[in-house]
Amino acid sequence: MAGGARWLQLRAKTLSGGAFLEAATRLQDLARANGARLIVNDRADVARLSGAAGVHVGQDDLTPAAARTIVGPAAVVGLSTHTETQIDAAVVQSVNYIAIGPVFGTSTKETGYTAVGLESVRYAGAAVARASSSGLDRTLGVVAIGGITLDTAAAVLGAGATAVAVITDLLASGDPEARVRAYIERLGG
Repeated sequence: MAGGARWLQLRAKTLSGGAFLEAATRLQDLARANGARLIVNDRADVARLSGAAGVHVGQDDLTPAAARTIVGPAAVVGLSTHTETQIDAAVVQSVNYIAIGPVFGTSTKETGYTAVGLESVRYAGAAVARASSSGLDRTLGVVAIGGITLDTAAAVLGAGATAVAVITDLLASGDPEARVRAYIERLGG
């Protein structure tokens, strides 16, 4: 956040429910104090109880509609996608963004999917544009994730993503704050 990140996602698959809620609540307090928004991975209950901005669910988690029932109509709900079929199904659901990936190879998380490449980002961007032009009553974005670096982020955004999610590249230099600043400078905010 000190580097300028304004969207954070908390993913803590191995924490107990109580520890996850405690971590989410502390991070939400920090996010609020820094003008950032927190998205909680998988756990709509933790997102709601911590006051987070929303929840991100995967293909095998709660449905977006069920998650929205828990977090409320004003919360952000995101959904992971990996295939054209999943993208097509996602854009008609009650989500604010779809995540597409892994765009490139990644070692951070085993998704069970091979790298989808920029062509899938283009497909997701086009699907979102079609859904938005059909009278969608919410803003729908595309978050690209998986193996994205400072050197590839502009191409990913150029392919149709509205945002990039980055983990490994922020940590590679040992100075995540400076790396976030570099992303913001290079990508224009």
